[in-house]
Formats: sequence, C-alpha cells, structure tokens
Amino acid sequence: MTGLNSRLLIVDKDTTLLASLADDFAPYGFAIDSALNAHMVRERLAQNDYALVILDTLAVPDEAPALLRELAVARSLPVIVHSTACNEAERIAALEMGAEDCLCKPANPRELLARIRAALRGRKGPASRIDTPARAFASFEGWRVDLTTGQLFNPVGAPISLSDGEFQLLRVFIQHPRKILDRAVLLDQVYGSASEHFDRSIDVQLCRLRRKLSVSGLKGPVIRTIRNEGYMFVHNVTA
Repeated sequence: MTGLNSRLLIVDKDTTLLASLADDFAPYGFAIDSALNAHMVRERLAQNDYALVILDTLAVPDEAPALLRELAVARSLPVIVHSTACNEAERIAALEMGAEDCLCKPANPRELLARIRAALRGRKGPASRIDTPARAFASFEGWRVDLTTGQLFNPVGAPISLSDGEFQLLRVFIQHPRKILDRAVLLDQVYGSASEHFDRSIDVQLCRLRRKLSVSGLKGPVIRTIRNEGYMFVHNVTA
C-alpha cells in the first residue's frame, strides 16, 4: 500500500494493544501513530496526514460522538470504531455518525486489517503496488536488479528472463532482505490488496522463481522456508 498515504491514527489507551497492532500492521506497509485523548488527536492531525483513524470510543467517553463527527464529517477521514462498547446500538449509532465500520474489541488483527483495506479501497480505489524510485537498482551476491525496468542480471551482466509475477515476488524479497514474510504479506505486495489471488498463487510463483534462479547459476538456498512463519530472502542486499 505504499504509494498511498498509509499512516494510521489509533485513538486508544491500551498501550499494549497499540504496540501489538503496530507490529502486526508494519509488514503490510502501515505506519501507526497513537493518541490517548481528543486533544492528542487534534495535535496529531495538525502534524500529519492520515489515511484512516481507528477510534476506541471509551478512550474519549465524553467527546466520542463529537470527535467521530469531526473526523468522519468535518475532516472526511474514514473512521473505524474499535471498542468493547460496540454492541448493536452503538454500532448503528457509529455508522449513522459517519463511521465506516464498527468492530468489537479486541478484534482479530487480520480482520481489522481487512476492514481497514476495505475502507481505504472505498475511498481511494484498489491499492497500488509499491512505488519504485526512478532508475533504482539493488544488488546481492554480484547479481543486479533494475527495479525500474523489472530486469535481473547475473554477475557477468547477462539478463535473466523473469515473468512479471516472478519479478514482483523477487522485488518484494529484495526490498525486505533477511526478514520473514508470510503468504498474506506476499499476496498483498505482489498482487495488491484488492486481488482475488490466493495463497497457492504465491507457492507457484515462488517455486518457479527458485528454480529459475538456480538454473541461472545462483547457488545455495536463496529464499528459505521458515516453518509455520513464511519465507526469508537469505542474502544481504545493497542499493
């Protein structure tokens, strides 16, 4: 989702939850800021532009209705209410005041992420792929990747033919070297969050990419499978 504003503001007093959501959402391209009260919300809004606000109404019990209307109506920001007070009556009230969605807290982080994406798609259309700077290059083990044209070159400068899907998968790995990426992250970054592709698509592309790199002369494990976690590009990458 990089390339669109991907900064979220979470209004919540649960610092443990805030830290957990920041860790959960970071691999998907979201940066998290927090606010503990309405005054901090307005301070954050004066300092940064936000794609979406996640609001626990119990964090601002006396100001929740007014703050929700300010965010959703006056500032035209998509707001997801995430609160233990999100019963049927509260949910209807929140939606009537302009909220995009209302989830009972604590929601499953994957569900919350899905609701965030849906809200952002409704405002901005399908998410775009990672924006690449003009004529950007990356290198690993003597191999060179032109991130602008989508070309891979071996250590002697010979081009290696990759399909678009194979290159997009390689691009994600070299932009996150030595980090474990699960299938959901790879699907999102390769195909976009609006895609109908499923986990098996990544497995197929990964198998093809590994085989093509091996046949082209890159020795040893390149993309390691981390059991029950995901995959990791094992080489260091330089710009």
